[in-house]
Amino acid sequence: MDQGDGNSKISSVYINNTHGMDDDDFYDRNLALFEEEMDTRPKVSSLLNRLANYTNLTQGAKEHEEAESIGEKKKSPQMGTFMGVYLPCLQNIFGVILFLRLTWVVGSAGVLQGLCIVFICCCCTMLTAISMSAIATNGVVPAGGAYFMISRSLGPEFGGAVGLCFYLGTTFAGAMYILGAIEILLMYIAPKAAIFESKHPEGEGAAMLNNMRVYGSICLLLMSLLVFVGVKYVNKLASIFLACVIVSIVSIYVGALVSAFRPPRFPVCMLGNRTISGHEIDDNHCGKTIMVQNQELTTYLWKRFCQGTELNASCDEYFNSNNFSKIEAIPGLASGIISENLWSAYLSKGDVVEKGSLHSSLVSHPASTHQPYVFADITTSFTLLVGIFFPSVTGIMAGSNRSGDLKDAQRSIPIGTILAILTTSIVYLSSVVLFGACIDGVVLRDKFGDSVKGNLVVGTLAWPTPWVIVIGSFFSTCGAGLQSLTGAPRLLQAIAKDNIIPFLRVFGHGKANGEPTWAMLLTALIAELGILIASLDLVAPILTMFFLMCYLFVNLACALQTLLRSPNWRPRFSYYHWTLSFLGMTICLALMFISSWYYAIVAMVIASMIYKYIEYHGAEKEWGDGIRGLSLSAARYALLRLEEGPPHTKNWRPQVLVLLKLDEDAHVKSPRLLTFASQLKAGKGLTIVGTVVSGNFLQSYGEALAAEQTLKHLMDKERVKGFYQCIVAQKPREGISHMIQSSGLGGMKPNTVVMGWPHAWRQSEDPQAWKTFINTVRVTTAAHLALLVPKNISLFPSNSEPCTEGYIDVWWIVHDGGMLMLLPFLLRQHKVWRKCGMRIFTVAQMEDNSIQMKKDLATFLYHLRIEAEVEVVEMTINSDISAYTYERTLMMEQRSQMLRQMRLSKSDREREAQLVKDRNSISEHHRRVQMTWTKEKTSQYRATHSGCSTPEGFRDMLSIRPDHSNVRRMHTAVKLNEVIVNKSHDARLVLLNMPGPPKNTDGDENYMEFLEVLTEGLERVLLVRGGGSEVITIYS
Repeated sequence: MDQGDGNSKISSVYINNTHGMDDDDFYDRNLALFEEEMDTRPKVSSLLNRLANYTNLTQGAKEHEEAESIGEKKKSPQMGTFMGVYLPCLQNIFGVILFLRLTWVVGSAGVLQGLCIVFICCCCTMLTAISMSAIATNGVVPAGGAYFMISRSLGPEFGGAVGLCFYLGTTFAGAMYILGAIEILLMYIAPKAAIFESKHPEGEGAAMLNNMRVYGSICLLLMSLLVFVGVKYVNKLASIFLACVIVSIVSIYVGALVSAFRPPRFPVCMLGNRTISGHEIDDNHCGKTIMVQNQELTTYLWKRFCQGTELNASCDEYFNSNNFSKIEAIPGLASGIISENLWSAYLSKGDVVEKGSLHSSLVSHPASTHQPYVFADITTSFTLLVGIFFPSVTGIMAGSNRSGDLKDAQRSIPIGTILAILTTSIVYLSSVVLFGACIDGVVLRDKFGDSVKGNLVVGTLAWPTPWVIVIGSFFSTCGAGLQSLTGAPRLLQAIAKDNIIPFLRVFGHGKANGEPTWAMLLTALIAELGILIASLDLVAPILTMFFLMCYLFVNLACALQTLLRSPNWRPRFSYYHWTLSFLGMTICLALMFISSWYYAIVAMVIASMIYKYIEYHGAEKEWGDGIRGLSLSAARYALLRLEEGPPHTKNWRPQVLVLLKLDEDAHVKSPRLLTFASQLKAGKGLTIVGTVVSGNFLQSYGEALAAEQTLKHLMDKERVKGFYQCIVAQKPREGISHMIQSSGLGGMKPNTVVMGWPHAWRQSEDPQAWKTFINTVRVTTAAHLALLVPKNISLFPSNSEPCTEGYIDVWWIVHDGGMLMLLPFLLRQHKVWRKCGMRIFTVAQMEDNSIQMKKDLATFLYHLRIEAEVEVVEMTINSDISAYTYERTLMMEQRSQMLRQMRLSKSDREREAQLVKDRNSISEHHRRVQMTWTKEKTSQYRATHSGCSTPEGFRDMLSIRPDHSNVRRMHTAVKLNEVIVNKSHDARLVLLNMPGPPKNTDGDENYMEFLEVLTEGLERVLLVRGGGSEVITIYS
């Protein structure tokens, strides 16, 4: 029976065909039951073959399918956690603020409030990273990072708004880094390079801003050209810039330790308690007069405070009342200076930087800007410092932005990002304490290091020389600027390519190699706006707003998904909770208004305008986002939204239509069906409970109302939230067909039908029960609905009988949309099945590599985030069909022939049933006999038993020959049943692919027999038919 004659599949499936010869084994004999639908429901082995590159898997994300259909062979991503996530995050987080502003923040706010500022900002990013890790590990995140995650979680409107906020934040970050680099260049490396100089102290600030604008614009132009020429150069330089950052930070720590026993010499000149600018002491004498050859001469400082160089010249009153003294800028770690620096010392613009512990006369005497004091350039406050410091904790998305290059993004992103945040938080917190413990307060509050002759304040602490920090910080800020100018255009290109904001379409185009040319131009223009602001302290709060908006929405996305409990929400990263996300969201919102309430309002208005614009004019996108899931529970507005298109794979959840049968007394025959449906509804969604009342609607209206009340009471008893429906029809099968067609409203239509198995159908006098069952199977298939048929429903556990142990076994024979994977996951959300393990069995044929299949299946489940044991069962294929199979087929055909052709009376039919029963006992005996039918025996049997297709009597009928196609199907059923019973006899529940009914209705009874054989000996079985669409995806 191995080889056939090459005929195509026969049309009269499951019934006796007139082909005398063997049919071809076009499909595996072991899967003959499923052969009619192999084109729409492929074998599991052929599905798993496509897992070599798992992104090719059938899933809902059309974007990826389109991207891969180009057919380019991309080299497989190889970056690990350390190189791919940890180091990029470190490089992006450490930046210009650490070197240029952290000392000033500590000096102004004091150590305690400084720690508070750093801690709040680090908490914000840590909570956001936890939410981001949950989203990033909920499926495969293609390259696109934060924008991809938010848009696919919250929908195109939120995605576009947040994407643009993130883009603007990154662009302004580029401007801030460039301004930082220019500040280092003009203040500490080459002060002589300044183009604009002011002759009056009042004009110095304006001249400096103009210098920043000119040099910043030149620097931006050069950096943009470098990025435009090629990203590979930027990536090559990245490691050098990172090394600069690390060397600089290490030199600060070493310097702090060295200062404990050998503090560096940086004297600061004080007049009373007021700090004198080191730039003004031209002759290096911090005093009023000096003795030269026994002659008392006035110093350069005398000239600045008095109207002449003579000793009797008229001088400033404060100058006369106080003396000059020298203090050390770096008293050292062991000096106890931290006690002075614990508390805040906020200054207003134009205030002199003073040391409170020094004695001073005429404290209230006003200082003139013409005098050589160190003045505060802006008014400081706790809220302002939060806004200025926050950009130094941003950069946590660097790892997720590279998700396309990571070997295992789901593992690397959470570990790398959280470790990077912990590292940077420890560095920042320890730096606050070290700065407070080593450096004098007046020097800390001196933003530009005027008191220490224009040295970078952090540099004074560094070991062995301040130049380590100056050069290191210059290169690190340049590197960070390049990274921002590289990342921002790509982000804009990604948003433009998604085609959700029509006016941005032009920015989706680029050079032939994909470099975003137009996006680069726009980024450079926006960055130029930031550079024209020219002040680091004014640009920092702007990008703080945009980043906080972005982080707020990441937390919102995670919280929403967790609360909605969408079946697709099962992140591999499990250390998250919706309360943490809400806390992160609250901190983000609070920080926005704390740092600058008017900037916060502007950022929100911009985001709202983009949101509304996309809502009204943007392209329609269906990305399986959480907002779509939320819409299911809203009323008219939500229903109208749901009408817009079929749900995305990620939003698929069983919207169940439960078909219940009522007896003569209007009681439900199988109430456990509803119990089972309620256990399945841990995934939420829609439940409609329906029944059909036979009769005429005009006469049976009261009966229908009574039936609806019965359903309502049962639903209340089982605590099922949903709707009930009763249809009156002449024939039950017509009523069921009408109900399947008309149930639901708009987007709230059922996609899954649950119906009971017609038990005792063999003994039933009326064949309508099983004919209605098969008709319903056909109707659900035609309507593209999934079908669940629990067999032995009375043995299923009630809601008060939780299973304490055991397994839910899934027999995945053909792939029909992933229902078999999703159902156990949903059932295990319910307390009844929660403690059950999950085992997945799949069948390997002779040509399949079962070891590879097992490996592929394990990979598939890993990406689905489903925990299960995997086993591949090899079905031994031989050319022999057992005698039991042959006998069973013969018995089945004889019975259906009898019922069809002999139109027996009731008594005759009972006698016939007894004969069949006797026959059945014979077959049970044969089951133990190892007799097989070989090719020769079959042809011999057929030769001796030919010509009796029309039986004249009962004895003739017993000798009819079984049809070969039926033998093959019975062989599948028997073989599969043996394997399933062997492996799953002790399972709490067995889930199994349900074969489709025959195309020719004459074989219906045979079909019922096949299903009986397939499930024989199993306590609880759930037969599953997919609705023809994918219900599960590996993508985020």
